[in-house]
Amino acid sequence: MLFATLLTASLLGAPRPAALLTPFERDPAHNTTATYAECLAFYKDLAAAHPATVQLREAGLTDSGQPLHEVVLSADGTFEPAASRAKGRPVLFVQNGIHPGEPEGIDASMMLARDLLRDKKLLPLLQRVTLVIVPAYNVDGMLNRNSTTRANQNGPREYGFRGNARHLDLNRDFVKQDSRNARSFAALFQKWRPEVFIDTHTSNGADYQYTITLIPTQHNKLAPALGAYLQGQLLPALYAGMAQKKWPMTPYVDFEGETPESGLRAFMESPRYSTGYAALFNSIGFMPETHMLKAFGPRVRATYDLLVTYVQTVAAQAPAVLAARAAADQALGTQTRFPLAWALRDTATTTVQFRGYEAGHKPSAVSGQPRLYYDRSRPYTRPVPYYNTARPTVVAEAPQAYIIPAAWTEVLDNLRRNGVVLRPLAEPLAGSGATYTIEDYKTTPRPYEGHYLHSQVKLRPLQPAPATNLGPAYLAVLAEQGPARRYLVEALEPQATDSFFAWGFFDSVLQQKEHYSDYVFEDLAADLLAKQPALREQLEAAKKAEPALAASGPRQLEWVYQHSPYAEPGYRRYPVVRWLGPVLR
Repeated sequence: MLFATLLTASLLGAPRPAALLTPFERDPAHNTTATYAECLAFYKDLAAAHPATVQLREAGLTDSGQPLHEVVLSADGTFEPAASRAKGRPVLFVQNGIHPGEPEGIDASMMLARDLLRDKKLLPLLQRVTLVIVPAYNVDGMLNRNSTTRANQNGPREYGFRGNARHLDLNRDFVKQDSRNARSFAALFQKWRPEVFIDTHTSNGADYQYTITLIPTQHNKLAPALGAYLQGQLLPALYAGMAQKKWPMTPYVDFEGETPESGLRAFMESPRYSTGYAALFNSIGFMPETHMLKAFGPRVRATYDLLVTYVQTVAAQAPAVLAARAAADQALGTQTRFPLAWALRDTATTTVQFRGYEAGHKPSAVSGQPRLYYDRSRPYTRPVPYYNTARPTVVAEAPQAYIIPAAWTEVLDNLRRNGVVLRPLAEPLAGSGATYTIEDYKTTPRPYEGHYLHSQVKLRPLQPAPATNLGPAYLAVLAEQGPARRYLVEALEPQATDSFFAWGFFDSVLQQKEHYSDYVFEDLAADLLAKQPALREQLEAAKKAEPALAASGPRQLEWVYQHSPYAEPGYRRYPVVRWLGPVLR
């Protein structure tokens, strides 16, 4: 009960009308999270009580059929992006409930919105920052309420389900955008282009003393100006602010060994994740992760205090964050080389004074085999290595433009939705176009989020693109893309970790449509080799280089076919053309 008293007192100094108390606050045990109906009703009541400083708006549909909502808070009714930036206000965007079984952000944001509008000490912050809140992103999962699917989690009593109405994990959907949730989000994100983006979560994994941990965008993956600002100003202020509020934080507890002492590793979020997607557009992303084994009350309180700290910090550092974003956008406008995949270096960047629990092994009551356990009676604080330096493993030189055949409508729709400017190309172009051929790739043996994901893509050297393949089509000129420039490259370069090719958008070109009967083609192949001595020499060289080819008649016949005029030209030819020459205006 002491915590309940402190919670109510700290969130707002004065008593509140019962109608604007959240279900979490009304529960003496603080073990209740709002339902979707309760959450939406709360924001409707808040908007009705404060029409000059808050707006609740629909922002597209979700797969549940229910709308996605945005809540915009401003001290003087500045509810649009252009007006906000004209007043020198960065945009802080908070998204909740992407995994509705991790609902702390849902409840904390409800209280945050109310307190920012009603607490005279907090309201002035909204004169220096515009706050946008998505109350619940995975509305579908929030409606699918239960009390069992989060087996490792300590409360609340009931919560939503991780998957959405199509059984998709929405935090893997930010590039492929299979869900209506992701499509609505993309439009909302492109509208606001926030300087700072926050996606609230609850962790799984090791046991330790912290109630809350933090995943920031890996700083090397940001533009230099943003990475330097994140490391030098924003993160230190967030950690200091939370320490003042009696919530020590640590980087997200991800590690390769059995326990955290093996070293913390920065989470390398690719663009399929919310924060990885945000980074493509020069937004600094964060995933706060409360610890599943702590009680729900402290988890909500820690999330609330972190959100307050974000608002305070971004408001105080508004000129710095706006300057860093502007510098990053300017650099993006002339960038020509783009990293497509990343890996952490094996050398620790620094050490973290980590507050953990000693771990050990004991016989399992289930199997009798040794099992891991953490001993909460033996807390420790000790230095742990932190691996937080990343290097690009694949880099591409961007072309002047990409040409996408009009037939690939799903690709074109995704590009447009994410801010890419496309020009219709009615006439075929000839000359400076080149295409990839997919030489090899690996594919997951089981479906992953509705797709068989490709990786380890190997490409043949670029080949001139036939003019007949270039129209009707759409032209995406790199110089015209503005904030979408990096997104465009990572979406269309097949070797990128989360490219459209990796997600299977172009799988139909990986299946051969025409072939041969071997007994018929034997004679054609022999005639080709007889008439083209150079081709025969190539075959002999290939046989010497590949013993398996030399030992197989069918493979040699296939080799001749693939090097003959009869080979299917579109097979494994990546249909997006890289335009290397000048582009007419």
